[in-house]
Amino acid sequence: MQLYAGIDLHSTSNHVGIINSQDRRVYRKKLANAPDLILEALAPFKKNLKGVVVESTFNWYWLVDLLMEQGYRLHLANPSAIKKYEGLKHSDDTHDAFWLAHLLRLGILPEGYIYPKAQRPVRDLLRKRGHLVKLRTSLILSLQGIIHRNCGLRVNVNQVKKVTQDEVVPLLAGQQDLELSGRVSKECIDFLTGKIRQIENAVQNKVKLQSAFKYLPTISGVGKILSMTIMLETGPIDRFAKVGDYVSYCRKVPTKWTSNGKHKGKGNKKNGNRYLAWAFSEAVEFARRYDPNARAYFNRKASKTNRMVAHSALAHKLARAAYFVMKDVVPFDAAKLFAK
Repeated sequence: MQLYAGIDLHSTSNHVGIINSQDRRVYRKKLANAPDLILEALAPFKKNLKGVVVESTFNWYWLVDLLMEQGYRLHLANPSAIKKYEGLKHSDDTHDAFWLAHLLRLGILPEGYIYPKAQRPVRDLLRKRGHLVKLRTSLILSLQGIIHRNCGLRVNVNQVKKVTQDEVVPLLAGQQDLELSGRVSKECIDFLTGKIRQIENAVQNKVKLQSAFKYLPTISGVGKILSMTIMLETGPIDRFAKVGDYVSYCRKVPTKWTSNGKHKGKGNKKNGNRYLAWAFSEAVEFARRYDPNARAYFNRKASKTNRMVAHSALAHKLARAAYFVMKDVVPFDAAKLFAK
């Protein structure tokens, strides 16, 4: 008898639902998030379980690792791609668990990639770097706004980020409250800069670009840290059959629903990897500053549409280029990418 299990995981508890090949419910129970309880509940069915589905919630690591170490065949459900039947009158956590098992039995479960346990910590460390960069950026924009409003001066990002010499706070001298606001902002920016560099040094000492990813730094706007981010977030490039699959995973494909030639709304923008989306957006900013080909392409697009569309278009191109650089293990060719 073949069985299929679904586990609807929450922060403190989970709901286990098991069905057979005829879709008949054979077991259901709410359990605390305790490893012993979960293993005890699944043990009587282990021999006949064809697979166990765990939804990719914020805290799936521990449960997936636990069950894989015990020899269960795990499937990580992609919640962004799972849609409930809208005609349902009632739905709860137990139903969700059985629904995951049902999708697995039918062979239509949208699955996510189970990233290797050993590589997750350093990948998450780079994600923390991205978090700190966003915090620092918000502080920089705020400080630039303070100076522009009160002094009529524009200071660039490099001036604000400079650690060796403070060129910003003296601009607010003589205005006690504004000077304090500027000093606090600058101190926070400098502190975050130090922590970002600390993470970058740690990652560079631990991670080396694998052979399939060695040409990532040749892409316009992609340096060492972004190369490592792309490598660790992408995983094996072979899991993407086509370039469109990878670019969609990077959230660089527009979403649109049409029927009979008419616009019917948009799809799920969150389906994909937000960290890769951020990485290629960062690459755009560097590419258009330092690569004449990228800047010319960006300016052409911006003149016909607007800067946001141009930004998205350039990010799309860089993601496509990255796919072939990784897939074919070849250096980046700017002439080919930006050919008119």
